[in-house]
Amino acid sequence: MHPSLAASARSAIPVHAILAKDAKAWLARQKRSGLVTASGFAGAAGALAALPDAKGGIAAWVLGLGESKDAFALAAAAEKLPPGTYRLGEVPEFCAGTHAALAWLMGGYGFHRYKKKNVRSTRLVTPPGVDGEEITRIAENLFLARDLVNTPANDMGPAELEAAVRALAKRHGAKVSVVMGAALTKNYPLVAAVGAGSPRNPRLIELNWAPAGKKTAPLVTLVGKGVCFDSGGLDLKPSAAMLTMKKDMGGAACVLAVAGMAMGAKLNLRLRVLIPAVENSVSGRAMRPGDVFTSRKGLTVEIGNTDAEGRLVLADALADADAQEPDLLIDVATLTGAARVATGMELPPFFTDDAKLADDLMRVGAAAQDPLWRLPLWRGYEDTLTSRVADLNNNPSYNFAGAITAALFLGRFVAKTKSWAHLDIPAWIDRAKPGRPIGGEANGARAIYALLRERYGR
Repeated sequence: MHPSLAASARSAIPVHAILAKDAKAWLARQKRSGLVTASGFAGAAGALAALPDAKGGIAAWVLGLGESKDAFALAAAAEKLPPGTYRLGEVPEFCAGTHAALAWLMGGYGFHRYKKKNVRSTRLVTPPGVDGEEITRIAENLFLARDLVNTPANDMGPAELEAAVRALAKRHGAKVSVVMGAALTKNYPLVAAVGAGSPRNPRLIELNWAPAGKKTAPLVTLVGKGVCFDSGGLDLKPSAAMLTMKKDMGGAACVLAVAGMAMGAKLNLRLRVLIPAVENSVSGRAMRPGDVFTSRKGLTVEIGNTDAEGRLVLADALADADAQEPDLLIDVATLTGAARVATGMELPPFFTDDAKLADDLMRVGAAAQDPLWRLPLWRGYEDTLTSRVADLNNNPSYNFAGAITAALFLGRFVAKTKSWAHLDIPAWIDRAKPGRPIGGEANGARAIYALLRERYGR
């Protein structure tokens, strides 16, 4: 169990959480709350106050929630309280139980690889009915994904991403294989083309896992975009647009988080993870606008824009995944700015033709407070993918609906799999909230894991 969770409530100090509208009445019911009231505490979001005991010590702490019903608001208490052991007191239902425990762990996250920071030890007694091991599994894999995304590209290239996959596989007894060099050019030509401009060798990383004795369990395949840095290639991005491009491997980080959760829970499934890991750079070897490549599936693709590289590496990986006809196929990618324009940074869109899968993803995502929103795979835009010289162009001849046309491009490489979903995530938090500092995030990871647990739980 995570060290920030405690099993014993002995000497634990209660932490209460109240909405601003309830603060005055709540304080009036408490003993010795005069100092808190005099201090001006009124339940504002993130405000923290100590209720004294009869001896002048601290009887309890109270956290203000403001007017927002944020399920992870208690992370603010973990971030601000002095070292010690705490337990839940009076807490609204929307941020109690499992949400409270996960919020507490999220409040302890920090990325300290390059800048050391004092780490405070605050522990929360695991709330009644909450599985501390499950919460630990979710949090630790979420933090793995955040760390991978937050690591700058000089320390997180294709080789380092491969090392992260191998480390995760070793912990769970999974197998890893990697395709590089001439074999990559032959079998995953679009992946090789995107990575050709970088001195850091591109590769296709594959992880396979199955629980003991479950070799016939349903096959679930996860594909994650692993562009470790995206300069835009010869269609170079503006400098401002490159500042966060270390996050362009966020899809890979997300599926690794899901894989870690699923393997740790020993779900009844055979898991296959495919990560095309590349760096999209500028050099004399880089792919050019107008180049044409033959994909793994055999479809030819004209390069209309070298900055639309993510769909290229995913296309080869999806064609490979589709050939095995998995029970479920999900790809995750930081694919389009259009997705951010459509739904912002906090509500990633997804695409699928499977209505049941769509309903399930939205339902479990809402329950886990990891929301997703379905956008349409509108076939009316299929003709925007055409090319005069090839089967497809990676740069649609249409200035609108960019997230949809990108999803339609990927759909050309999924023909046999009956249940497929594509998530277009930001992999980034741009507005700090309790437990969610600005930086990398595995959007959708908890939702996907909840779906897998529901369908393939022991």
